[in-house]
Amino acid sequence: MLLPDLLKQKPDRHIREMIIGQLLIDYGFLARDTIGESRCGRPIDLLSIGNRRQQVLFTAGFHGMEWLTTLLMLRFVDDLCFAVMTGKSLCGVRVGAFLNRRGLAVVPCVNPDGIEIQIHGADSAENYRNIVLQVCGGDTVHWQANAAGVDINHNFSAGWESLHKQEQEAGITKPAPTRYGGEYPESEPESRTIASYCRTGNITHALAFHSQGEEIYWQYGNYREPEAFRMAKMLAYASSYRMNDPVGLAVGGGFKDWFVEKFRRPAFTVEIGKGENPLPLDMLDDIYTRLREMLVLAVVL
Repeated sequence: MLLPDLLKQKPDRHIREMIIGQLLIDYGFLARDTIGESRCGRPIDLLSIGNRRQQVLFTAGFHGMEWLTTLLMLRFVDDLCFAVMTGKSLCGVRVGAFLNRRGLAVVPCVNPDGIEIQIHGADSAENYRNIVLQVCGGDTVHWQANAAGVDINHNFSAGWESLHKQEQEAGITKPAPTRYGGEYPESEPESRTIASYCRTGNITHALAFHSQGEEIYWQYGNYREPEAFRMAKMLAYASSYRMNDPVGLAVGGGFKDWFVEKFRRPAFTVEIGKGENPLPLDMLDDIYTRLREMLVLAVVL
């Protein structure tokens, strides 16, 4: 099991490396792959447990201020692997048998540059430092985008043109700390990495973790599949989160939207916690305790 102190620090690249390194030492069956790189060349890691021919996909760390989702994923991977290793149940479920049939793939940090910039400032953007300074004046407390000022969750193709028009109407016409969807869909290496993995793998359903609001988004446009609705109800019940529909600039361009439109399979956005981003570290315990059953359920559904 992970040392508690590791999960009480903001997950910059150094802390993520320490956590993932410890997980790999503790659990020999856990696999790590670098499936892509960010604008600044930081690795985008994927952790796999169980059957890799068919998987559920968990993604987190899309936005700079939402780094608590990264810690949430790493803590769950630790709990899940410990249950597999010891043969114990997790939330009453013997997860090992399920993972042999269908595995779990976790991308704990989709946007490593954005999280680094939010935690450590503009210098973390390296060759993109001047862009960051230009668009935020050096104040990166509210930074959500990648190093090029593109919001990764506005950079997928589903509804991108409509969203892009809304961005322009809102005055977002160039790189920005948040909500700028880029020059075209998948213009960014981070969004291309996630999309490519989904295209080449056999993903039965996907979850994208964001903060905040204690809500679950489950549909996109006219895609309201009965199976997705059934699963969303179960996830909402297990977490006491509310099923809801996004509005305004939160509609379209996102990973969940793209996955639903592309594959006609269930995908969910889970907005963890309540408060103002970035959610504080001391909220992790309560959020994880509340969501653990839902996370297990999402693996075995």
